[in-house]
Amino acid sequence: MGYMQAHGLKRARPAELVPGTLRVITARMDYLPRDAATGWQAQALARTRYPGEAVISLYAQGRDYHKVLRHRLQKLVDLMQAELGPFGHRVFTDSAPVLEVELAQRSGLGWRGKHTLALSREAGSMFFLGDVFVDLPLPLTSSVSDHCGQCTACLAACPTGAIVAPYRLDARRCISYLTIEHEGPIPPEFRVAMGNRIYGCDDCQLVCPWNKYAQRSVLPDFDARDALATPDLLTLWAWDEAEFLHRTEGSPIRRIGHARWRRNLAVAMGNAWREGGHAAVAQALHAAWDGADAPLREHIAWALSQRP
Repeated sequence: MGYMQAHGLKRARPAELVPGTLRVITARMDYLPRDAATGWQAQALARTRYPGEAVISLYAQGRDYHKVLRHRLQKLVDLMQAELGPFGHRVFTDSAPVLEVELAQRSGLGWRGKHTLALSREAGSMFFLGDVFVDLPLPLTSSVSDHCGQCTACLAACPTGAIVAPYRLDARRCISYLTIEHEGPIPPEFRVAMGNRIYGCDDCQLVCPWNKYAQRSVLPDFDARDALATPDLLTLWAWDEAEFLHRTEGSPIRRIGHARWRRNLAVAMGNAWREGGHAAVAQALHAAWDGADAPLREHIAWALSQRP
């Protein structure tokens, strides 16, 4: 991603990003929905095997975590200032070139798993990370050791082979990157592997043994919205831009925009057409042709070419 390259070594040098920084306070916020059932991992994986369904990463089915975590970190700072007096600080929540997983590992929140995400013995990986850069000489906490052992479940589960080696991720192959950050066409070589994943991908986390310890959120913010928890492709494909904006208000999904949302859906629809052969899928794709721009038409054409 371009912003990572643009900021260079500032990502690894907090005091260059925020002058005066002496310490970084790292925080974890669990996001597994409060009502997640026993066996939630198997249930989420099962949905990827039903072509007509649409799969959205668990973290994105509720409220935008950027807003929630940033607000709670600022409340922490306010409490600290009430006790310690004013001090220099800056709050980060996936909002700047900060090496959040590395900082979490060094501070003892967890270790970097082979899928490159932070892992905790008490909470698996279903949590967000946030940081507060401060100019206080706070005492340091110790890092924790790696507990992945010989397990390679995440490498084997990745649909596109994006985890190219333990602790190494090729983001250009990652479905989360492709469906969220990537602005252009989905590379044809990854479209079939995307299956019905239209926003993000949880597969490497769903197979991780440590996520049997994932903690349910204490906040209603991360309860899954009805429209995003178990949607089907045809229902989402029918959303015009106004409905998309309404349904995703306050959601992290909104930031990809309606055009990218439709692009992702078109790929999933093509996979559903190939796997299920339901005429309604092809009819919906044909019906959208006249109103589609050139980039979307390219994806619709590919989808229709997947005739079973």
